[in-house]
Amino acid sequence: MRSVPVPDGLEGQRVDQALARMFGISRGVAADLADAGVVVVDGRPRGKGDRLTGGSWLEVELPPPPGEPAPPQPVSGMTVVYDDDDVVVIDKPVGVAAHGSPGWTGPTVTGGLAAAGYRISTSGAAERQGVVHRLDAATTGLMVVAKSERAYTLLKAAFKERTVDKGYHALVQGHPDPSKGTIDAPIDRHPKHDWRFAVVSGGRPSVTHYEVVEAFPSASLVDVHLETGRTHQIRVHFSALRHPCVGDLTYGADPTLAARLGMTRQWLHAVRLGFAHPADGRWVEFHSDYPADLAGALAVLRAEN
Repeated sequence: MRSVPVPDGLEGQRVDQALARMFGISRGVAADLADAGVVVVDGRPRGKGDRLTGGSWLEVELPPPPGEPAPPQPVSGMTVVYDDDDVVVIDKPVGVAAHGSPGWTGPTVTGGLAAAGYRISTSGAAERQGVVHRLDAATTGLMVVAKSERAYTLLKAAFKERTVDKGYHALVQGHPDPSKGTIDAPIDRHPKHDWRFAVVSGGRPSVTHYEVVEAFPSASLVDVHLETGRTHQIRVHFSALRHPCVGDLTYGADPTLAARLGMTRQWLHAVRLGFAHPADGRWVEFHSDYPADLAGALAVLRAEN
């Protein structure tokens, strides 16, 4: 953990810009740190797009030097909801990455499973063995990890062929119109800001199906089904509709609404996961309850309704 005052020369700079300049890391890594909630200014977690004030006190967990992989560590709040010889399904808390990556020092799903004594498939790149799909560190909810080599092969194919049901609940600003629809818009890296993604002509095909399940004066709870699985897909698509996820300052959310609801990250939860079991092809489906912060935000909105 590094604790330093913000230099006056960085007055007004974005968090990710300032971290990159102060500590010699890339803006992408800096943005990931902010997304994980490990950038704290004057005692409050800050998003990557927040502006800094000179003299403020900055605390951040920086990545280790290259060549020093972090040992497996238990992950507080990560629960195993299903486990057999082929797969393990977990419910991931906020601030946990799917697997290790350059610049990431926080907890990971793979590290948490290893620390708990689970053996997973050795297929895949060394840092992401057994991982057949990912959730952003700031996204909570269900993930499946392959334990057997057969499961890895079959699940990777299922995700590629889009036969897996990935269901999310998101709280978005305003009221999408129509209340049920499909967003079919290609996504690629933002042409000017490489730590972000955007709807871009010529990008990778990206399809999101959604339905409003509960409406409030200032926001809507939507059920989202992903046909594709691009990085930040839900966040980018709803931002393109001008209904960004509540708390998602990177993609244009209103910070005053997030603050009123006590949200320090985007409101996005992987609530449902279904797939054909690798052992026998039977359909299995899992569901996840909202974590406390998300349930609390909904309680506030319902009380105001």
